[in-house]
Amino acid sequence: MNYENKTILTGVKPTGTLHIGNYVGAIKPAIEFGHQVNQNGKHIMFVADYHAINAIKDAPLLRQLTKEIACAYLACGLNPEKSLFYKQSDVPELFEMTTILMAYTPKGFMNKAHAYKAAVDKNIARGEPNDAGINMGLYTYPVLMASDILSYDTDIVRVGKDQVQHVEIAADIAGAINAHYEKEVLKIPASYLTESAQVLPGIDGQKMSQSYHNVIPLFGSDSEIKKTVMSIKTDCQDINDKKNPDDILLYHIARGIAPESVVAEIKEGLEKGGMGYGTIKKMLLQAILDEFSEKRE
Repeated sequence: MNYENKTILTGVKPTGTLHIGNYVGAIKPAIEFGHQVNQNGKHIMFVADYHAINAIKDAPLLRQLTKEIACAYLACGLNPEKSLFYKQSDVPELFEMTTILMAYTPKGFMNKAHAYKAAVDKNIARGEPNDAGINMGLYTYPVLMASDILSYDTDIVRVGKDQVQHVEIAADIAGAINAHYEKEVLKIPASYLTESAQVLPGIDGQKMSQSYHNVIPLFGSDSEIKKTVMSIKTDCQDINDKKNPDDILLYHIARGIAPESVVAEIKEGLEKGGMGYGTIKKMLLQAILDEFSEKRE
């Protein structure tokens, strides 16, 4: 895709304490993506604190998580001299825009939204009314996201697979408004699917996630990081056994965060035998500390 003279937008919800899976899969790729925009283009990065209210209704906690994620992106290399970086709630025009878009958005668009449908399906499976526990923030989430996108004449929205539909809905809303006025009032956005972004496994082998309690903290203390790294799940193979690196959890985590030279050394040690899991954990721990020491400071 050609990024010349394009406006590229990425949003991130402040919904939990950050871990290295967030860094590998979202933070680092988003910052690198922004660096691809030339001087005639624009990179927009925002913290979507209003989107987070659906899940977090504790105001002090939401403020803290918002500050944490903003600091994390800045510490990891986001340059506010080159990127427009802001908090969603600091731009009241976005919510005016949301109200205007509501007047042009068919209810059917909201009925087909994946998050809403998934919530309804869960209620049905539990034998509860279809809309039990579903608030209007969740139901109209795609309209607020459309406002985030359309307010800036965005060309490209960098999203994960679960967010592609929201960009499509934003494009549909813009198309409906353009058709009503028979001219291009709003730019039609396109999504950039981050399929190549790595999904880092957690210390138990599942996807690294706060909900699974299997994360390596991004800005934890040395002792916290050491404790989690040393608890990474391993098997009972003998140290001298030749192993397939692709079957080893430690190798998958190292491949996502360690320098290529360290990954190559671990790979060779596993394939030839003689490198113990304890040694690999120490190498992984050092790689993590080296990568994040300045960022943590």
